[in-house]
Amino acid sequence: MKQHIKEIQEANKRIGYFCRKTPLIYSTTFSNMVNNEVYLKLENFQKTGSFKIRGAMNKILQLNKDEVKNGIITASAGNHGQAVALAAKLQGYNCNVVVPVNTPLNKIMAIESYGAKIITAGITYDEAFNHAMQIKEENNLTFIQAYNDFDIIYGQGTIGLEILEQMPKTDIVVVPVGGGGLISGIAAYCKGINPDIKIIGVQSESFNSMYHSFEKHKLIHLEPNGLTIADGIAVKKPGNLTFNIIKENVDKIVQVNDDQIANAILMLMERAKIVVEGAGAVGLAAILYNKYFKAIKNKKIAVIISGGNIDVNLLNRIIIRG
Repeated sequence: MKQHIKEIQEANKRIGYFCRKTPLIYSTTFSNMVNNEVYLKLENFQKTGSFKIRGAMNKILQLNKDEVKNGIITASAGNHGQAVALAAKLQGYNCNVVVPVNTPLNKIMAIESYGAKIITAGITYDEAFNHAMQIKEENNLTFIQAYNDFDIIYGQGTIGLEILEQMPKTDIVVVPVGGGGLISGIAAYCKGINPDIKIIGVQSESFNSMYHSFEKHKLIHLEPNGLTIADGIAVKKPGNLTFNIIKENVDKIVQVNDDQIANAILMLMERAKIVVEGAGAVGLAAILYNKYFKAIKNKKIAVIISGGNIDVNLLNRIIIRG
């Protein structure tokens, strides 16, 4: 645990020049609704519009010349691809990003704006990942993992460091979960500093492999139960590195459905004047609708708003439906 803390502190120093320290703001509206003090950690204000730049920057800054001479490649549902593309651009490296066919256009355009080459393959992140690994082998490229890499995990863990600097007496941190990079980094740091802090993960009911892995104490890969508007956490296969940290440091993982996520997106717009994507809203959806939180009162809760890169057509449908 001490090693995790040290690595996250080093990552924080390493990426400080390139990444923003994001606000942690108190929400009167949501606090009154759930009888707790609710604070929103606004990673939607981070560069590229999501937390992903932290891990990508931490990883890419540590690559050597041999690792980057042919370029780098990654697979992404959108946000990780943007982060890797920007980090590569800042260091002058050639970058390729493989995305699923249903990746929102705004994310594809953002990736291209950072100078990366877009390759489309598969319907899910996992299919895009497999295609990217094939290209990696054929062209001797360096692959940048989205979550199952300690350098990525430690970069994301800098969010936990910031939260405890901004609000040392945090009781609960609520974190979106896809492959587990974000929550494992935050949990490793926060639990290492304060073992009494509660770390609660949130998954979409449609992509819930980490939820079932956590409940059954072993790594499980499940097929999705349909699509989800939380595309940023639509991951079938959790990471083994992330799962090992999660099972030791996370207190609970809960699930939310797309209706609850959509309502949270709409409420964040109406009440907090914040535009977030589906994955970014799952934490708020959980504290508003999941039964686990009903019995929790008078606690300081930090909710990770992980990203704001929502497709405008999806946002329009949510507003009309609301």
